[in-house]
Amino acid sequence: MSFIKSLENRRTIYALGRNVQDEAKVIETIKEAVRFSPTAFNSQTGRLLILTGDAQDKLWDEIVAPELKAAMEAQGVPESAWDNTRAKLDGFKAAFGTILFFEDQAVVKNLQEQFALYADNFPVWSEQGSGIISVNVWTALAELGLGANLQHYNPLIDEAVAKEWNLPESWKLRGQLVFGSIEAPAGEKTFMDDSDRFIVAK
Repeated sequence: MSFIKSLENRRTIYALGRNVQDEAKVIETIKEAVRFSPTAFNSQTGRLLILTGDAQDKLWDEIVAPELKAAMEAQGVPESAWDNTRAKLDGFKAAFGTILFFEDQAVVKNLQEQFALYADNFPVWSEQGSGIISVNVWTALAELGLGANLQHYNPLIDEAVAKEWNLPESWKLRGQLVFGSIEAPAGEKTFMDDSDRFIVAK
């Protein structure tokens, strides 16, 4: 499969299931995708929490759902809106697993202290590194025939997640990639006009 074809196959897919045959291969693929992802100064700031099985259920049922419901109530969102939200969360829970992407702020801070000239850039480069890791893992999963969608319930769930899985204080949650077997394909993807997006100069 060509690299461009792999990128084409990486789509946002919401209809996900648990029909995954080789969990060990999936986990190793995730690790390899992260290992070979570039980071500024080879800082390797990315950290992952990979949840499957009971941990997957716990994330969506016992952490995201109550935290989100409380936040909605605090914002005065009508109770009737919760049913649709709960159905969406149930869809994420139905997937095989969720990868939580973090950036280790202790590493970022250390680099800022070591290289003062670039201090303002390291948080930016850290965010770029997180994006690279996310899309590389997502694309690698697509090559295994799995689907995924990227969610961002941080910082709403940060404290509860850190407490539940005893994570270092320096880990900052950046996104949650829900993944599993593809139960229904993604819809057609549209693209903006190239003339509005690209400038080629010589």
